[in-house]
Amino acid sequence: MRTRIADRFARLKEAGEGALITYVAAGDPSLDETVDIVLAMEDAGVDIVELGMPFSDPVADGPTIQAACQRAIAAGATPTAVLRTVERIRRRSEMPIVIMTYLNLIHHAGYKRFACDAADAGVDGMLISDLPVGAAHQWLRECRACDVDTVFLVAPTSGEDTLQKVGEATTGFVYCVSRAGTTGARSDLPEDLPDFVQRVRGHASHPVCVGFGISTPEQVRAVCRTADGAVIGSALIDRMSDAGPKGAAKAAGEFCAQLKAGTRRDA
Repeated sequence: MRTRIADRFARLKEAGEGALITYVAAGDPSLDETVDIVLAMEDAGVDIVELGMPFSDPVADGPTIQAACQRAIAAGATPTAVLRTVERIRRRSEMPIVIMTYLNLIHHAGYKRFACDAADAGVDGMLISDLPVGAAHQWLRECRACDVDTVFLVAPTSGEDTLQKVGEATTGFVYCVSRAGTTGARSDLPEDLPDFVQRVRGHASHPVCVGFGISTPEQVRAVCRTADGAVIGSALIDRMSDAGPKGAAKAAGEFCAQLKAGTRRDA
């Protein structure tokens, strides 16, 4: 199966660049603004966007993303509304889109229905934060049937058996959590991050990307020396929040242009 995600990583590899992957909560500050934000990020060079499908109890996320999800829910960001927003983006963009959410929402809709609805809307991949790979057999089956890529999280504490299972199950990219804990911008990267990435690579046949705590172009550059891409969420949301609802898309585009410069390994 050849997907937008695979095509994007292939082009980046040929160009000698890492991937800039950004996370925003769909519906923050509104679903209309989310469309504009995603298009502004694409214009700024973002390679893949993770759209958070807001959930009332986002246990893997820190205060910034929790607050963004609460604002999105208040603005009407239901799962159905988020998928309709993806459809609107897809009419104007071919940028790969990954939905990041929690299992409760998938279970409520039904695995088959959700995977097919996501594919029909134009979603390229799914990351379910609280679904361990060992319990994902049914979900993986439905994703394969609907041609939706899967992304799994691994952490520095993950054992070799988990890394092996994630390497075998992933069809999009492996998401390396840079450190234990929840999401949120940090001032530095863990010293052992390169060793962790190499350990993951030993089990993965798909790209390996790093997220949690990345907030500057310099950190993006450091990550892309050893990984295939960097994921930025909280720092981006902070910039958009500071700019206010009407300035969010412009702020996102300006910040992402700075971050993208860090993915160019010859820069």
